[in-house]
Amino acid sequence: MTENLVFAFNMTLIAGAATGIGSLLAFFTSRTNTKFLSFALGFSAGVMIYLAMVDIFVKAKVLLVNELGTISGNWATIAAFFSGMVMIAIIDQLIPEPGNPHNIKKVEDMYRFKRRETNDELLKMGSFTALAIAIHNFPEGMATFMAALQEPSLGIALAVAVAIHNIPEGVAISVPIYYATGDKKKAFKLSFLSGLAEPLGALAVYFILMPYLSDILFGLIFASVAGIMIFISLDELLPAAKKYDETHIPIYGLMTGMGVMAVSLILFIP
Repeated sequence: MTENLVFAFNMTLIAGAATGIGSLLAFFTSRTNTKFLSFALGFSAGVMIYLAMVDIFVKAKVLLVNELGTISGNWATIAAFFSGMVMIAIIDQLIPEPGNPHNIKKVEDMYRFKRRETNDELLKMGSFTALAIAIHNFPEGMATFMAALQEPSLGIALAVAVAIHNIPEGVAISVPIYYATGDKKKAFKLSFLSGLAEPLGALAVYFILMPYLSDILFGLIFASVAGIMIFISLDELLPAAKKYDETHIPIYGLMTGMGVMAVSLILFIP
């Protein structure tokens, strides 16, 4: 059990640390590889959508139907699924527009910011973005931890998907903060710290929910996690992928992500 907990926590840590990778990319590249990011974000969405609907939602439904009966179990699954969507939608609405992670940034934006924005505006923008992404990352950390705790292979797949979409979020934080302060270390640190909300989500599950975990609670959490994953994919990942590249690349990424996940579920996840 201890090994499973450590593994699950490490998966959330790896996923969260990807914001730091995005920050480093902003400092060591001169242009954003938009086609790659578009494909990667589409891939991440494909993994999340397929995983949520084909595996996690189904597992939640089986657990709840077994515990509550067919009718009550189905209703509980649906209610938890849409509750997850509503929760992440409310979080999204409460975030001020300047810091909303949907406002994607490119490495090239460094030069635009340098010319047009004041230091105070940039610092405010970067700080809001870091806070917004940290808030988004918290439920993602809970989802990754729960998935990895139940099935390690499932946790790996979800951690990879989350990590991919955390990379451009790291760019979104570090670009304005770097040009507000001129301090790469500060920009990287704030970007990296926002990613630590993922393992904080895992710790919240461990310290608050673990003592009360039962098949019913597990089913409710998994169904809500599936809802969160679907909302993030449709509201954040795919629109961002489309902004980076308006061709069919995001859809090709989506299809590839779904295909890889489908094969993985057959070959590696019992």
